[in-house]
Amino acid sequence: MSNPIARREWLKQSALAAFGLSFSFKSLGGEDYLPRYWGSEQGLLNLGSNENPYGLSPAAKQAIADMINSAHRYQYNIPSLQNFKKELATFYGVTPDHLLVTPGSGEALNLLARAYSQGDLVTANPTFGILPNTAKKIGVNVKEIALDGAKVHDLGAMMKAIDTKTSHVYICNPANPTGTVLKPAELRQFCQEASKQATVTIDEAYIDFLDAPYNESMVSLINDNKNIVIVRTFSKIHAMAGMRVGFVMAHPDTIKALAANHFNNANFCMSALSMTAAQASLKDLAHSKLSKEKNAAARDFTISELEKLGFRCTPSFTNFIFFNLRNYQGDFAKDMLAKNVLLRSSEQPDGKYCRVSVGTMEEMQSFIKLMKAVKA
Repeated sequence: MSNPIARREWLKQSALAAFGLSFSFKSLGGEDYLPRYWGSEQGLLNLGSNENPYGLSPAAKQAIADMINSAHRYQYNIPSLQNFKKELATFYGVTPDHLLVTPGSGEALNLLARAYSQGDLVTANPTFGILPNTAKKIGVNVKEIALDGAKVHDLGAMMKAIDTKTSHVYICNPANPTGTVLKPAELRQFCQEASKQATVTIDEAYIDFLDAPYNESMVSLINDNKNIVIVRTFSKIHAMAGMRVGFVMAHPDTIKALAANHFNNANFCMSALSMTAAQASLKDLAHSKLSKEKNAAARDFTISELEKLGFRCTPSFTNFIFFNLRNYQGDFAKDMLAKNVLLRSSEQPDGKYCRVSVGTMEEMQSFIKLMKAVKA
């Protein structure tokens, strides 16, 4: 198979077969289920996984290089990593007793679905799929509440859906796949009320892309409330998606209960190299700031250009954009993959939508050039 075009097509068809030709938000559990780099040697434009295209902090790269000669040791046998949890806690204004470290936030969401599986789950639709999909797999009744007309969580409808059978509520804020955000005061009030009846998990994976006043975390609620859980990750602003570092913040009593059961092995699964990179990245605020600024510029450019082409974009506060495909005929994600672009598309009650990750400015310029030829 020496023909480059034939080889590229073979790569695409093989991957499509492996992943069942499905790129919808609802059928996939999350970004971990989407092909990432296959075909990259053929120039694949990967805008499907909400990754940070600017890479690791230079400080994180150096930390990995410095640690590499100790990588044959378990992380608990490396002195410099013994303060990892303490440094993480200090950065977020909590104590180590408020923290559980996990190999990526996806694993935390998976374990939380199991930990609170004794009753119904209330969540949004569409939303990030790992937690609700795990819940469904283990037999939990999942109540999926439609977003409001602005593609924002309908907190009033979600509150009405909570009853005596509800044990868990899941909110991804900022929201995936829509990129929308809740007003902090409204989310805070919801958490306080809903947590009287069930455990409320807030997934703050994309909060670092927010500006004030929307960048207010709900972490302050955990000091006095055992039924509120916050999930965070190093995958997004810290560009560590492939290194799998996530963590849970909750009341110490909640953390103790989770650690004794479903999370009892989570910390042991952490990589020494990932932990040392995360330590360094936390301190490199300049790199996070630069990633945020570059993302905002590329995002604003893309939204502006898409709207000039007649595509209606949902206001995005994140590193991805959710836009309506109008009357597009066919499978948009599949058709774009044939053009060497990986993204997500789905059928929603009000039409077809695409979720495209924000890459570099150059990548988004290439994407827009292709979009100018789309007939919708």
